[in-house]
Amino acid sequence: MVSGWRKVALLFLCVAFAGAFSASAAHAQGALWRITKERWDASDEKAWQEFVAALGAADCWTFDECIKSPANPYRHTDPKTRFYVDCADMPYVLRAYFAWKNGLPFAWQSAMRSADGPGGDIRYSTLGNITVARSEVPRTEKGVPAIPILHTLVNVVSTAMFRRNAMADDPVMFSDTYSPRLDRQSIVPGTIAYDVNGHASLVWRVEPGGRILIFSSHPDHSLSRTHLGREFLRTGPELGSIFQKFRPIEVVGARRAKNGALVGGRIVAASNDEIPDFSLEQYTGNPPGDPHRWRMATWVHEGEQLDFYTYLRTRLSAGELAYRPVEELRAMMQSICFDIRSRKQAIEISTARGIQNMSPPPRLPDNIYGTHGVWELYSTPSRDARLKTAFKEMYDLTATFLQMDGEKAPRLDYDGDDLAGDLLTAWHEQNAACDISYVNSAGKVVKLTIEDVMNRLYDLSFDPYHCIERRWGARGEELATCRDDAVKTRWYEAQRFLRNQIDRTYDVDMGYTPEDLERGPWGLRTGRGVEQGPEVNVRDMLERAATRRTASGEIANPPATP
Repeated sequence: MVSGWRKVALLFLCVAFAGAFSASAAHAQGALWRITKERWDASDEKAWQEFVAALGAADCWTFDECIKSPANPYRHTDPKTRFYVDCADMPYVLRAYFAWKNGLPFAWQSAMRSADGPGGDIRYSTLGNITVARSEVPRTEKGVPAIPILHTLVNVVSTAMFRRNAMADDPVMFSDTYSPRLDRQSIVPGTIAYDVNGHASLVWRVEPGGRILIFSSHPDHSLSRTHLGREFLRTGPELGSIFQKFRPIEVVGARRAKNGALVGGRIVAASNDEIPDFSLEQYTGNPPGDPHRWRMATWVHEGEQLDFYTYLRTRLSAGELAYRPVEELRAMMQSICFDIRSRKQAIEISTARGIQNMSPPPRLPDNIYGTHGVWELYSTPSRDARLKTAFKEMYDLTATFLQMDGEKAPRLDYDGDDLAGDLLTAWHEQNAACDISYVNSAGKVVKLTIEDVMNRLYDLSFDPYHCIERRWGARGEELATCRDDAVKTRWYEAQRFLRNQIDRTYDVDMGYTPEDLERGPWGLRTGRGVEQGPEVNVRDMLERAATRRTASGEIANPPATP
């Protein structure tokens, strides 16, 4: 069944496609997908990586903007159309788009069945999904229209496609992706990062220090960029987290027409054993254990036992992993700034459509993190949870740096004598460098900083029916321009415990009224939220550390005794 928001997207796309097919003859020719290559070779995969890396680095904030930006070398060959994709669609549509422009074959899972049995939402199945149908781009001498194929992907693909068993190896109903090795040669731009809580991103850069930069689209078509953190949960192989790459496919049995096009034949996929960088390392651990006992996996690098995420950074670092704390804090704040700017765009899309002026429904969706319709398009509970997790991860990592400095840990690359002070300086500089603002209900620009957002993190409303001031956690005089009535105000106060929660619980009933939320009980598995969010105030922690240092008599660069 096609969800409401997908029907809206379908309507927009159909209008766009009608325009595409009335284009000039040259554009019409360019809109045909003619397959001329039997397989993706190493040069194609390298070009794919460069294509994704360029889009990831571009200054664009929707998928459509990115495709039409100078970062896309193929943009001048496109017919007049618009591209609307969400997080699950983006990897498939980008891969298909690249294949179209380069005469490459493409195939996809067109139907999935839950391994849990009938019923339930296959996007959140507990045992993963099984491929039950496949489709592919037809191979004809003249080629086939490409835009309707991209449209089909938008209409068919969901995160259910990524929720499949990494150990499965069916030669007929094969999965589109495979589990890669964890190293810099394998985790490259174009690698999929799948969050089992219902989100998919693409890696666009792996920094020399091992940080993985990702970007993703959203149901409102906005684009966000961040780094891969602990919000991407590691699970068992049956759910397919975290890393996936597109499986190599090949056209066999086709004939080549005089114009070079492949005609007929069939698609064959490489088995897991035939893929050089196939690995279950992210499930088995290192040294490898039983993938079915993935919770017991251990991660050892050069004799040192690490947690999975530290191990991942170590493996992806160019050389030995060394934390440069000041640079790390700056990078985390820059990433959070991107997240906040992306959130701003999502809220602006919602307010531009007047959602804040509508009356809220009497109950929340059955689950606020995974639903359909207006709520899926314009609410931000998942996005806000990832933002909170990013602040929490920055807080925890900064605390770790201070501890490592006190212990003179060899993995800390810092040669100064006042780490807390240097981190505070970096904090203030990056805080000032991040330009954040919104236009309130009275049309006035309100400026914010990262620190402002941090201080009101658990006040940011994810509810699209609230005024823009509440979407940004306004208080006092800043809130005075909000036009919410008593009903919306009550909803805002009742949702406080849900805003405190940074863990996304997709398998918990949340279809409550304000009265239900107010009454409690509260707790992670209640669906009503939690009583308190975790500490995230990095500045306070650094100031306390600096005060303790001063009180202990430690002074950086003491003057020489005369």
